[in-house]
Amino acid sequence: MILKTPAILIAGLGSAAMLAAAFGFQLIGGLAPCHLCLLQRWPHAAAVLFLALWLATGWRIWPWLGAAAALTTAGIGLFHAGVELGWWEYISTCTQGSIAGLSASDLMNPATAAPAPVRCDAIPWSLFGISMAGWNAIVSLVLALFWVFGASRRD
Repeated sequence: MILKTPAILIAGLGSAAMLAAAFGFQLIGGLAPCHLCLLQRWPHAAAVLFLALWLATGWRIWPWLGAAAALTTAGIGLFHAGVELGWWEYISTCTQGSIAGLSASDLMNPATAAPAPVRCDAIPWSLFGISMAGWNAIVSLVLALFWVFGASRRD
């Protein structure tokens, strides 16, 4: 049987591993994140913070907040996977590209290469037919279960 502390450690370190994988795909694999990809990272960062706070204080609120963070990123991942699969639409700046951050002179200068937009509705990588957003949703749901299991134990 898994005890409280190992369950919470698995959950929090799982979020840390998800963040490391996201940065690895970006920095080593060259897969630039879209807007929704970036949004999925914040709840994982919060979950790692909640793990650290739980380790420092032992307060029961932190694992519950970790579960909420894991469920939040799972929800964003599910929504993102739905955008990728065309189940629903997202804002057009994420699915059609954007010129945000370019000045008027940059737009008028033909020598300036505008960066290629990273689309939220494109699947840059998948495993077994599941995109990174889909995997984030699946893994985050499992991590949420570990958080809840750990939070509900008194040992």
